[in-house]
Amino acid sequence: MSETDLRFSLLVSWLKQYFAQEVNISLICGDASFRRYFRLTVNNVDYIVADSPIALVPVAPFIAVAQAYQQAGLLVPQIIHVCHEHGFVLQTDVGQAQLLSVITPDNVTEYYQQALDLLVPISQVTTITHVTGQQSPLPEYDSAFVERELAIFTQWLIGEHLQYAMTATETCMLTSCFQVLVDNVTQQPKVGMHRDFHSRNLLINQDNSQQCRLAVIDFQDAVIGPVTYDAVSLLRDCYVRWPDNIINPLIEYHYALAIKHQLMTSDISFAQYLQWFDLMGLQRHIKAAGIFARLKLRDGKAGYLADIPLTLQYVIDIAKRYPNLMPLGEWVERVVLPLVQDKRRVDKELSQ
Repeated sequence: MSETDLRFSLLVSWLKQYFAQEVNISLICGDASFRRYFRLTVNNVDYIVADSPIALVPVAPFIAVAQAYQQAGLLVPQIIHVCHEHGFVLQTDVGQAQLLSVITPDNVTEYYQQALDLLVPISQVTTITHVTGQQSPLPEYDSAFVERELAIFTQWLIGEHLQYAMTATETCMLTSCFQVLVDNVTQQPKVGMHRDFHSRNLLINQDNSQQCRLAVIDFQDAVIGPVTYDAVSLLRDCYVRWPDNIINPLIEYHYALAIKHQLMTSDISFAQYLQWFDLMGLQRHIKAAGIFARLKLRDGKAGYLADIPLTLQYVIDIAKRYPNLMPLGEWVERVVLPLVQDKRRVDKELSQ
């Protein structure tokens, strides 16, 4: 029996013991970590259960942040039962449709405004309470954190996936541009940050027939970080791209929201905010491209390779707006993106 099958058997037995009856569970998906999610229905009530191998994905942060987010007024899964030994977490089902699956050009502005409004209570969550009752601040998204994330791009996309050996000139250019992105993080006001706030981690909740709310999931990596990070994660989503005439007013909406709720001081100009936003998006997309390659090579999740071209196109388009980052955009356009496309084409031919 494989490790996966063994965990599945343990999970079913654990649920059977809790509910005191036979249960049938169905796999929803695995996420970008080692975690898997299942759905089950017992006595006409829907539940979600997460399977998180403790050695790889601790459940304590998820439980602590869920409690803090709920107290802040956010709609998140309620924790019902936990197996700390194996990493099983039974929780309420807060929605079966991802925001990504329902947004259209006609409704995206309304939904995204609702999502941006959620960043206000999220920004206020900067501490969590552990099972021991002890409180601690969320981790800091600092310079070292950013440098580790950017290194994922160099190691996993450029080195491991593309097998591309950078020249000394390219390495120097990348180092210089990465430092600009690190400095951008340190310059911004810091708030509570979800860190993976996008259309796949927002669910449509219709428990109240009078109102459709957005539920928030996948928040276990919450940190204290730059005010623009979660907004750019949503508005420049790695999985879908909307025209500038839709996104630009939403960027202005978040800027006004941040000023109104004192997430930034009122003397921060929109031009300054927009530069923070653009460079924050660059950092996130560079990291994401590296993570997508790592998911294929390390974790055997090839599906994310299809998302690399969009993330690289964001890098090209935004970097070219800033003179000190233009060399990065030109290099990605001239070297990296063509290599990615060529490799996809070759891999597809080999698989046929």
